[in-house]
Amino acid sequence: MEDYLVKALAYNGQVRAYAVSTTKTVGEAQRRHYTWPTASAALGRSMSAGLMLGAMLKGEERLTIKIEGGGPLGVILVDANAKGQVRGYVANPQTHFDLNEHGKLDVRRAVGTDGMLSVVKDIGLRDYFTGQVPLVSGELGEDFTYYLVTSEQVPSSVGVGVLVNPDNTILAAGGFVVQLMPGVEDETITAIEERLKTITPISKMIQQGLTPEQILDEVLGEGNVRLLEKMPVQFKCECSRERISNTLVSLGKDEIQDMIVTDGKAEAQCHFCNETYHFSKEDLESIIEELK
Repeated sequence: MEDYLVKALAYNGQVRAYAVSTTKTVGEAQRRHYTWPTASAALGRSMSAGLMLGAMLKGEERLTIKIEGGGPLGVILVDANAKGQVRGYVANPQTHFDLNEHGKLDVRRAVGTDGMLSVVKDIGLRDYFTGQVPLVSGELGEDFTYYLVTSEQVPSSVGVGVLVNPDNTILAAGGFVVQLMPGVEDETITAIEERLKTITPISKMIQQGLTPEQILDEVLGEGNVRLLEKMPVQFKCECSRERISNTLVSLGKDEIQDMIVTDGKAEAQCHFCNETYHFSKEDLESIIEELK
């Protein structure tokens, strides 16, 4: 099944909801960064959340999520936009621990709990919108819930999950966001709270073959959900040889000449997708010619 995201309303417009399947998307990140299982779970949960937060934006708007919890995984950085595109990386991709006391990947230990989750939104204005909250869990689903409730003042519940195969590839990944709209009835809140207590973990739902639509039925109750939109999602990086070349141009003739003298070449690697761009001596000399 190709990865995709759905937007929906529920309970006659009292609830806004999103669900996403990201198995292939997180799998692409795992392949590019060769993340180990615990790191894959942390990055995959963050990317799934990023896609759903991105789906709340419009047009060319985009956002960047930064998580620094003080754990051995180091910083998690995720970029997402309103078009279902996401990219991300972790500082220490080969981070892994034994399963925790619940038999699950120990994301909290990898991420840490002494730090912040920040979201910076570029909505096309001169100023950026920045929201920042302390990490409350390190498991990330709870942390994104806390962000939405605290920074955006929207009562929400976020579920994100990743299952990893024995060979480190991604077995299942995805997530959901449920948000209460102004004027929601107490009976609706109670019904949702009761369902959230008993639902199957999100990654298990995807492993069982549930689609994003079916996930929302599980979370909110079949017959309560009205689908609004469906869109594909994917890992996509905006780096290119041309962009790297423009960066080299910005360094100036003297610094490029120094590269030629010192190394006879230049090499640049994108943190987000791990793509490496090579520039030979001749390439660098051509760039200098353009600067004349």
